[in-house]
Amino acid sequence: MKTYGYYLILHILGLAGLIAAGVLAMLHGLWFCTIICGLLLVGICYSLYRIQIRQTETMYRLVECMKQNDLGQRVCAPFADPQMQKLAEELSQALKNLRTRIVDEEVKHQYYEMLLNKVDTAVLVTDRSNRMEWMNKAARELLGHCPHLPEEISTAIQENQQVAHLQKGNATFDLSLSVTHIQLQGRTCRLISLKNIHGALEYKEMEAWQKLIRVLTHEIMNSITPIISLADTLNERSQEHPDDARTHTYIQQGLQVIYRRGKGLLEFVENYRKLTRISAPMKTEIPLEQFLSDLQRLYPELEVQYKCPSSQLTWYADRTQMEQVFINLLKNAREACAHRSHPDIRIQVETHAQELIFEISDNGEGMLPEVTERIFVPFFTTKNNGSGIGLTLCKQIISLHGGQISVQSTAGKGSCFRLSFPAV
Repeated sequence: MKTYGYYLILHILGLAGLIAAGVLAMLHGLWFCTIICGLLLVGICYSLYRIQIRQTETMYRLVECMKQNDLGQRVCAPFADPQMQKLAEELSQALKNLRTRIVDEEVKHQYYEMLLNKVDTAVLVTDRSNRMEWMNKAARELLGHCPHLPEEISTAIQENQQVAHLQKGNATFDLSLSVTHIQLQGRTCRLISLKNIHGALEYKEMEAWQKLIRVLTHEIMNSITPIISLADTLNERSQEHPDDARTHTYIQQGLQVIYRRGKGLLEFVENYRKLTRISAPMKTEIPLEQFLSDLQRLYPELEVQYKCPSSQLTWYADRTQMEQVFINLLKNAREACAHRSHPDIRIQVETHAQELIFEISDNGEGMLPEVTERIFVPFFTTKNNGSGIGLTLCKQIISLHGGQISVQSTAGKGSCFRLSFPAV
């Protein structure tokens, strides 16, 4: 190979010389020489064209390698020119860097895909029309090779549900649902994760039943054991001294004790029936300002303050059940503030995105952390005459409305119950 500069200078000089010679020959009438100069000019122009073609072919081979993903090729300079060789080396290095980057991305892709295929959580990607774009091994095992997202899962996503119930043949799956919207190349996709929690729910349900049985057994045994012992003692006394006046009086007192304990046990069972027989809510549209005004008529005390951000806010709920919830919470707040010289009880409403939030706060006695953790447990109470079902009923009613209840409390400073419901 000869240098590009040498070729270029030689051809320029040749063109200039032949043009000058051809003009002189034509002026002197030397037509044969003129024709020869013209033919040589054509040859030099063709040679220049071939030089350009060699450079173009080099670039074409480079582009073809990139199109075929054959990035291991080395670009060769068409001329032994330092600038041409440097350009070829730069292009070769660019191809090498591109190949290295693609290999790294492919390794990462394989690593993440292998990692996602190892987890037992189903992960899939869909477009806005619920068409499947990608799914891991767990998702394929759960859903099969379906082209679109199942209707049950799609409905659960539209209704912002956290659990989807999927019917597959004779089997039912309870799936914990998580959705993340991502932007890919200017379009919106959904990254969906599904976790089968059917087994966990069954375990929790069994654990809840075991706890309930322990509570019921404990309460019933606490009542039945002394009744049996007392009845046995009364039976012995009546047999030993059937006509004794003192025995008669003792038997009467014993029967009164048995009556009281039996009545207490009956009340306990009745409270349990209340927990298990809550009716489904009959939801209607409730103006919030009117709802709070009705509560204020029940609790008109100055220490109870009501705050609603807008008179136009409405709430879709069972009014009777919700009045029961708020009356219970206000009653507890008043009892917590009974020994305060300046009681402060507040009910305020807030709206956040897709949530309607109520906060019932007080500056009462507050609760210890171990009490706060157990206040929603059935039959747990810190009151001498409490049944332990008030807050449990509140939580069940709120759950039936699709809401949640939580509490923050500090001993000696007060408590705040937070009720959140989906906004309609």
